[in-house]
Amino acid sequence: MGKVFQMVAKTFKGLEEVLAQELIELGANDVQIERRAVRFSGDKALLYRANLCLRTASRVLVEIKTASLQLSPKGKRELVKPNDKIKPEDLLYNFVKGIDWNRLMSVENTFAIDATVYSDTFRNSRFVTYRVKDAIADYWVEKTGKRPNVAVENPDFLINVHISQETVTVSLDSSGESLHKRGYRVANTEAPINEALAAGMLLLAGWKGKTDFYDPMCGSGTLLIEAALIAQNIAPGLFRKSFAFEKWPDFDADLWSEIYNDDSRERPFEHKIYGSDASFYAILQAAKNVKAAGMEKVIELKQIRMEERRASAGENTEGALVMMNPPYGERLASNKDIEELYGKIGTALKHHWAGATAWIISSNDAAMKCIGLKPSKKYRLLNGELDCQFNRYDLFEGKRKEFRQPKS
Repeated sequence: MGKVFQMVAKTFKGLEEVLAQELIELGANDVQIERRAVRFSGDKALLYRANLCLRTASRVLVEIKTASLQLSPKGKRELVKPNDKIKPEDLLYNFVKGIDWNRLMSVENTFAIDATVYSDTFRNSRFVTYRVKDAIADYWVEKTGKRPNVAVENPDFLINVHISQETVTVSLDSSGESLHKRGYRVANTEAPINEALAAGMLLLAGWKGKTDFYDPMCGSGTLLIEAALIAQNIAPGLFRKSFAFEKWPDFDADLWSEIYNDDSRERPFEHKIYGSDASFYAILQAAKNVKAAGMEKVIELKQIRMEERRASAGENTEGALVMMNPPYGERLASNKDIEELYGKIGTALKHHWAGATAWIISSNDAAMKCIGLKPSKKYRLLNGELDCQFNRYDLFEGKRKEFRQPKS
């Protein structure tokens, strides 16, 4: 093992424990769950694997330095020099300027700042961004007489600043573009589900590719493709063109090539993944994404309404996993329309998917009640800015009481 350092993997609300388990399985140490993030330690090889293999992370940060800009017991800010008061933003500036940036980058590199702030002292993330940018630029002006350029798009270094009350953590973003952007999505329908959220939903549902999988409202096919990747244990990062760490001065091309080309953890998938949608356009878009992901052999697509979908010859719903992301109601004419749709979903599940387990995500709590089935598990997840229910339904023939009775 090489030099060990601290890292943080960012994720989405509700997926922290799933991400922590992913990191443990990758060999991470000191795994600690935080707010929409998981802290861990490891070496450069783990950093590369985390970017390539994590399904529920949005980015992986390498911690540079952490400090607490403390308050004195009387509520006044502690003094940097005796009797010399200093403003909070100046403390932040001095802290960032004091980092040895020469060890991490050069004045010729472009950079950008990404600030996340949860603080009563620093309330404006944009102002924090400006002060951090000034501190880094001034460091280089004093050292070389030159000022590095800020690049909004595709910078050489993306610097993350996280402020939680008085604690400031400065990190390097090793991922670059968010990890949910796998690279296989070449076509979209309206409001496609985030790839990392889709993978998180599948992992929460316990999907490992041991049964058939159905998404009868598949849209552009994100759940289908993520299910196929998990079933075969194919790393989601294989489709990406690049990661930010490839621009770093200490990038180990040989180590990265070894990790990228290692397919020893992949496994065969002996079942089938079925996607359908009422929209012909959605099926066309899904087909493009499935092809881009190279999953045409394991994913079968069909245009048909959810309530008309039946298991055909060769399909077996017994033990199968059904998952869907139906419309939440924003684009339907009335509450009556959305409630009627969810009622049809419940009826179809009850009568045509006996023996399967269904999972549904939606931000429309009232519509979810119209499904008419009692969920056996409930999670709260965020889909974009929407607070959603993610519910499990055990599907069976007859009455629930009979279903729950132990079989003799």
